[in-house]
Amino acid sequence: MGDSADKAVNLAHARTKVLEAAKAGASLIILPECFNSPYGTQYFPKYAETLLPSPPTKEQSPTYHALSAIAADAKAYIVGGSIPELEPTTKKYYNTSLVFSPTGALIGTHRKTHLFDIDIPGKIRFKESEVLSPGEQLTIIDLPEYGRIGLAICYDIRFPESAMIAARKGAFLLVYPGAFNLTTGPLHWSLLGRARAVDNQVYVALCSPARDMNATYHAWGHSLVANPSAEILDEAAEEETIVYADLNDETIENTRKGIPIYSQRRFDLYPDVSGEGSHS
Repeated sequence: MGDSADKAVNLAHARTKVLEAAKAGASLIILPECFNSPYGTQYFPKYAETLLPSPPTKEQSPTYHALSAIAADAKAYIVGGSIPELEPTTKKYYNTSLVFSPTGALIGTHRKTHLFDIDIPGKIRFKESEVLSPGEQLTIIDLPEYGRIGLAICYDIRFPESAMIAARKGAFLLVYPGAFNLTTGPLHWSLLGRARAVDNQVYVALCSPARDMNATYHAWGHSLVANPSAEILDEAAEEETIVYADLNDETIENTRKGIPIYSQRRFDLYPDVSGEGSHS
């Protein structure tokens, strides 16, 4: 989906698209990174909302209340992409994702743990750390009817450890709201999504804003879902659309039976980053 500079317009648009997806049968719906605002360090403070103490008031976080209502009306789980968050006591800003249940209850929060600080000469320079602080925890969320999902944001996907930890703790899906750019997108977006899928034999969903060449940041787009064999089940182009996929446990089990990396790991030679031990 695209994003305008008007938060109320963005939230109304998110509602329309989520309800469209739910009507088509989606029970877990993912929005892109920074879906309620333009993406860029210059915008984070202006668009930031206060989420703590939870629940915030409607004035503190219109997006929290909009997402809660959308989830309840859609009767679906919503991974609310990400939004800029201001922590009032420390005055720190975070890039934060909120997850709501089909009743509209908040069931998970992820603050982006790896900040996007890159400088590719002649191509792109972007330093989130000029404004944002990093989150301090990995995020795994239980969806009672379905199982666990691992949630991380954009640049987090480049660090395979968090994906491994979520997968070995039983996640069936890794979700990454993200906004790669026109330099890193063609290089690595699909590759990283498929790599996390094949490394862990789980489903992976990447959700990007649509590309807007009139915006200050040009997102790659190409939202996609990969299966546990790293095959792409559905992929968007750069314009706005909804990507659909059916996920099932049987596919994960069969993939792991066919290529049994789960029983062949050598934790006598390298550590298990999940701390789960060789039984997992």
